[in-house]
Amino acid sequence: MTANPEPVKPNPTDTQGQSEGSKARQLLGMKGAADGETSIWKIRLQLMKPITWIPLIWGVLCGAASSGHFEWTLEHVMASLACMLMAGPLLTGYTQTINDYYDRELDAINEPYRPIPSGAISLGQVQVQIWVLLLGGIAVSYGLDQWANHAFPILTALALGGSFVSYIYSAPPLKLKQNGWLGNYALGASYIALPWWAGHALFGELNATVIFLTLLYSMAGLGIAVVNDFKSVEGDKALGLKSLPVMFGIGTAAWICVLMIDIFQAGMAGYLIAIHKNIYAVLLILMIIPQITFQDMYFLRDPLANDVKYQASAQPFLVLGMLILGLALGHTEYLVG
Repeated sequence: MTANPEPVKPNPTDTQGQSEGSKARQLLGMKGAADGETSIWKIRLQLMKPITWIPLIWGVLCGAASSGHFEWTLEHVMASLACMLMAGPLLTGYTQTINDYYDRELDAINEPYRPIPSGAISLGQVQVQIWVLLLGGIAVSYGLDQWANHAFPILTALALGGSFVSYIYSAPPLKLKQNGWLGNYALGASYIALPWWAGHALFGELNATVIFLTLLYSMAGLGIAVVNDFKSVEGDKALGLKSLPVMFGIGTAAWICVLMIDIFQAGMAGYLIAIHKNIYAVLLILMIIPQITFQDMYFLRDPLANDVKYQASAQPFLVLGMLILGLALGHTEYLVG
């Protein structure tokens, strides 16, 4: 006779690992976090969603590369780090905080563990955080203009303009995010074009070619922005927000998302071929191939379950492609200069 197996006891190590993972996701502002955080500074950081700073910081790097005038000196490195601080923790932190402030009803449906709907922080404390981050970002941008001896304070203008776009993206009456196309393009441009312009203007002269190309590249950013809409479908429907998954359905919206990313990144490769930067073009195309593979493996098969996994696996190839374009433009700028 076979003995009855003993019941499997839960492994405290597994539970602890899951708890630590939830806390890490919570601190980064990612989907799937757990509630229960009591430290006000960790709650403030959660509002700022540090995971979203990375594209902006990278955009500054790409802009510095495309300027053709960045040098590996302590002064230039410190200036670029200050620009990354402005674009990432300060102004992206402002953007995410103000978005949570105006999305508190939506988050109560989709992500009730977020700091505001969970009651972990008061609205007054959130308002103070918004102003501190905004004014801090503008102050840093003004300081960078002074360092670069700009006759026109272009970095301050970019900081003010980007902050205004962030406001109308989240706040009524315009609330651009209510429109899936317009809102996601505004988000994509804020994540690609704006920090790129800042990094380029800090070390060189911002020109029409860079402005046009980065605005076009921001259509790929629109595709990335759509990924974030899949986790909010039920809340968007309840509140009448016309995100692409709501308007077109999950499957069609997933295809729109990946096609926007791939087509416009391939378009950048085509431009590099046209200006005889063939090696850079080949490198950019090589970034698209694994990106398409992960789109098929994860996102197109189940965008609701695999959105985070897809972003972690495929998005690095998009951002590496951005740097390749920046380096190609910088090499052109250097030769012209």
